[in-house]
Amino acid sequence: MEKQTYFWGTGRRKSAVAQVRLTPGDGAIIINGVVYEERFPRLEHRQAILQPLLVTENVGKYNAMVKVAGGGISGQSDAICHGIARALVRADENLKPILRQNGLLTRDSRVKERKKAGLKRARKAPQYTKR
Repeated sequence: MEKQTYFWGTGRRKSAVAQVRLTPGDGAIIINGVVYEERFPRLEHRQAILQPLLVTENVGKYNAMVKVAGGGISGQSDAICHGIARALVRADENLKPILRQNGLLTRDSRVKERKKAGLKRARKAPQYTKR
């Protein structure tokens, strides 16, 4: 049995982490054992997942096996996008400038701010009463 080659990348967004494996194939994207159309019904999330492949014109050239955990749907779809972009750079170093130009290799570091003591949320204070 021959060893199958694949390219991997880890993507992160908010509290979601996606481990992506790209193998040469027909373009199937499987996320946690489910086809990505079923896992992400909203069009915006599907477009985010496919964006690195569309930008580099690699749609239909790679199969993606993804394990994603943590966060919500938006965070997970953006983490998968980040992971696919990183895996594409491992597959072909010449794609790095195109992906960098479109902002797909930069990790979006915005996370939810923690709640502070005495406040209702991170920054919302209770209503001030004079009397």
